[in-house]
Amino acid sequence: MFNDTYISNNPLAVLKPEKEPRRYTLAEFLHREERSQELHEYYDGIITKLPMARASHNLIGANMIFALKTVFKNKGKKYLVSGLQQMVYLPKLNFGLYPDVLVIAEKPEFWDSNEVLLTNPIVIVEVLSRGTGKYDRNEKFVEYRTLPSFKEYILIDQKKCHVEVRTKEGPNFWQSTFLTDLSQSLYLKSLDCTLDLNDIYENIVFSNPKRKTKI
Repeated sequence: MFNDTYISNNPLAVLKPEKEPRRYTLAEFLHREERSQELHEYYDGIITKLPMARASHNLIGANMIFALKTVFKNKGKKYLVSGLQQMVYLPKLNFGLYPDVLVIAEKPEFWDSNEVLLTNPIVIVEVLSRGTGKYDRNEKFVEYRTLPSFKEYILIDQKKCHVEVRTKEGPNFWQSTFLTDLSQSLYLKSLDCTLDLNDIYENIVFSNPKRKTKI
């Protein structure tokens, strides 16, 4: 069970800089981001650069998009699927974040007239990495829950077969399901569809854990 009370702020909260970082308005951030060759996220005035992603991270994201689009097409469902370039805006926190994959129910809704800041994802997918995994599991999940449309959260480990699905069962209650075998299937209640883990992890080679040599 997860409580919907917002607790933490953002990844910068644990840092203690020598001087207060410069704060930008949302309009200033969007102006900079439009001209930047790198992706940045926005935390109520603070801009942070997204770390570079490994090949396995990108491949899992692409596999997830393809699997979702395929099942929607086969079932005749009118959902839209988008990837990393789509920013999600959290009005209550004044945050702008880039999920790895997201699903929109039929018609996207935007905060701005330029259709940059999406506000109504129903499903969000994050591929976990060493640098951001803890944040994705904890604070970022709390932040995403400020969006009324948000119903399901998928966390995918890129180093081993491990997928966690958090499904909203009530106003203040989320239920977790864990999958750890490639033969298993992932059911998304909010979309009423099933995805095979084997498709999500297609072409992913897991590294074997180091074993201690007995003497």
